[in-house]
Amino acid sequence: MTEDRKKASEEQLAYANILNIGMWIGLLVVVVTFIVYVSGVFQSFVPINDLPKYWGMKAKDYIHTLHAPTGWGWAALIGKGDYLNFVGIAMLAGLTALCYLIILPILIRKKDMPYVIIAIVEVLVLALAASGILKSGGH
Repeated sequence: MTEDRKKASEEQLAYANILNIGMWIGLLVVVVTFIVYVSGVFQSFVPINDLPKYWGMKAKDYIHTLHAPTGWGWAALIGKGDYLNFVGIAMLAGLTALCYLIILPILIRKKDMPYVIIAIVEVLVLALAASGILKSGGH
């Protein structure tokens, strides 16, 4: 290999490290909550044995039939085994915003203003999308 190859920057390494750690933690949470779900430790919103009745439904029909929550409404059902699974998924979904927040001080210290602005806008866009304020999508 040649020495011409660039090394990863400080912010790239910070982003990658947080993403790696967060991915493993999120994966662990997904696996543990799934085991809790299938073990029946917590009662489920939809009993596992009833799931085949709903597999073929469109999302809006499923939501209407079961009066299932939409958006962040799942958080109110976190004590149900099937909705407990969403915790790990939400953690994984939030990793990108967390990574940008972690590298923001590095970018500010380096006075890399174009990337500071991009990182701030990225976090704001992700937060807006996650908030449900825009109410886009089919649910």
